[in-house]
Amino acid sequence: MRPRAVVLLSGGLDSSTCLAWASAHYDCYAISFMYGQRSTSELKAAQNLAKKYALEHRIINIDLGNIGGSALTDHNLEVPDHAQEGIPITYVPARNTIFLSYALALAEVKEAQAIVIGVNAVDYSGYPDCRPEYIDAFTKMANLATKAGVEGHPVKIETPLLHLSKGNIIRLGLEHGLDYAQTVSCYQADDQGYACGKCDSCRLRHQGFIEAGVADPTRYIN
Repeated sequence: MRPRAVVLLSGGLDSSTCLAWASAHYDCYAISFMYGQRSTSELKAAQNLAKKYALEHRIINIDLGNIGGSALTDHNLEVPDHAQEGIPITYVPARNTIFLSYALALAEVKEAQAIVIGVNAVDYSGYPDCRPEYIDAFTKMANLATKAGVEGHPVKIETPLLHLSKGNIIRLGLEHGLDYAQTVSCYQADDQGYACGKCDSCRLRHQGFIEAGVADPTRYIN
């Protein structure tokens, strides 16, 4: 029997690549979050991908909008259409810590050996919870705080994209048969999944297709 993994699946380019990769190595469970984000079309993409891969898929409702502090959850803040210095306003406070904690709980219930997350320390927006040292620290905490870890069954946090450029991430997904037209990355995509083409996520995504030397299948508003 193959090992099991919980895959954090947003429906965006990176997490979908992780799902395609993980499916080649693990029996997978997918977990997604309705967290008060500005756009939910990415979540629809996650649902469609989970159906395509015939996965058990859980959507967890968390209202991070009540906390605020991010342009992705606070509609009074604008999503910038230019690169920002330092940690950008699209950073959602503690998001990966919250998501990984839910994934950790599901991994214990499912007796999964790994959690797969699409963090990246190369072509990313400067978020502190995408760094290797953060993943190392969470892994240590996870195996101190869980029954599985204490009983000698530590969970591994798999980060297959951590040191890849966006172009190489796309190449990895294509190698595993992923259709990127089914993914949505835009911070403010409309209800049909059309991307703005201006936000940081759109720019990084488009540049990745150029680097990979393949056509960009993203549907843009303009």
